[in-house]
Amino acid sequence: MAPMANNLVVSNINLEKTLSMTGGKGETSYVNNSQAQGKHARMMLHLLKDALDGVRLSSPESTFAVADLGCSCGSNTVYTVEVIIKHMIKRYEAAGCEAPEFSAFFSDLPSNDFNTLFQLLPPNGGATMEDCLASDNHRSYFVAGVPGSFYRRLFPSRSIDVFYSAFSLHWLSQVPEAVLDKKSKSYNKGKVFIHGATQTTAIEYKKQFQNDLGNFLGFRSKEMKRGGSMFLVCLGRTSPDPTHQAAAGHLFGTHFQDAWDDLVKEGLISSEKRDSFNIPVYAPSVEDFKEVVERDGSFVIKKLEVFRGGPLEVNHPDDAAEMGRALANSCRSVCSVLVDAHIGARLCNELFSRVAIRAINEAKKCRDHPQFDHVVASLSLT
Repeated sequence: MAPMANNLVVSNINLEKTLSMTGGKGETSYVNNSQAQGKHARMMLHLLKDALDGVRLSSPESTFAVADLGCSCGSNTVYTVEVIIKHMIKRYEAAGCEAPEFSAFFSDLPSNDFNTLFQLLPPNGGATMEDCLASDNHRSYFVAGVPGSFYRRLFPSRSIDVFYSAFSLHWLSQVPEAVLDKKSKSYNKGKVFIHGATQTTAIEYKKQFQNDLGNFLGFRSKEMKRGGSMFLVCLGRTSPDPTHQAAAGHLFGTHFQDAWDDLVKEGLISSEKRDSFNIPVYAPSVEDFKEVVERDGSFVIKKLEVFRGGPLEVNHPDDAAEMGRALANSCRSVCSVLVDAHIGARLCNELFSRVAIRAINEAKKCRDHPQFDHVVASLSLT
């Protein structure tokens, strides 16, 4: 049973155990609200394949290992892993070499809905939202799920050839402590995200992101095989101002913020309850990202750029009701678990109903403005 309002603050201690995309296959699930991520991943395939062309071909006696970090539970991860493996098989064939066996590791936090994910894998996978499964319904690789935070060690030393992570690294390991401290100058009073917050608040988020990314790179540098490659994608921004969080700001800093304010004004929650909730997301700039990679020193940057993915995916962009629901469901699919844990299921429903209403009333802005910019990085070991 979900905690009732005023009973729980999602603390930094249990965030790792709580956070997940919405599981299952319902209307507000991640499975049914990740079409934009899938489209953007397909748009970046040429960049991914460029990175794969630099991977050293291993001997047929050595298993070729691919790991998707922050895989979530939708079909996008299955599609991308199959693209990676099929591309590598073609490289072996073109080189006249015998291909090794392939292993794919799907990794996410323990609360991830691995059951739904595994149901999408061939040869047992049924129909999906996208044409992501192999047409012959055959799987040419071994599979394992790896529960755990990618801000910790996940694999044995020198065991992974290709690391892939998309739409995940903008999630922080925790909300910066100073942001929730009423005595701190960085206290994010009145807000649930850093979009439009003070510079001192944003600096705390940037520090947390860079510390987390540093840990991520340090652990991957131990786990990746020599000659391997890492391809990373996360929400990003082009503005040098960290309080301008681009598409992340549109998701969490406009209608979502206003809906929290509605609950306070209507007396459904206290202002303190709102202020004790912050979304643990930071959309970095290329410079934010580059500083960490260079400071860590374990990886060579092959490519680092901002890629514009486009707006939300809907069937009828001019339909205000559909656009409003799409934005509310997209937001809900990635953060409702945290909201539910903080204020309970009933108020969670109230909150996202208000997000939808506000988004419907401003459907044109929702259609035109959430252009999803991503930081894309291709890295190899030094």
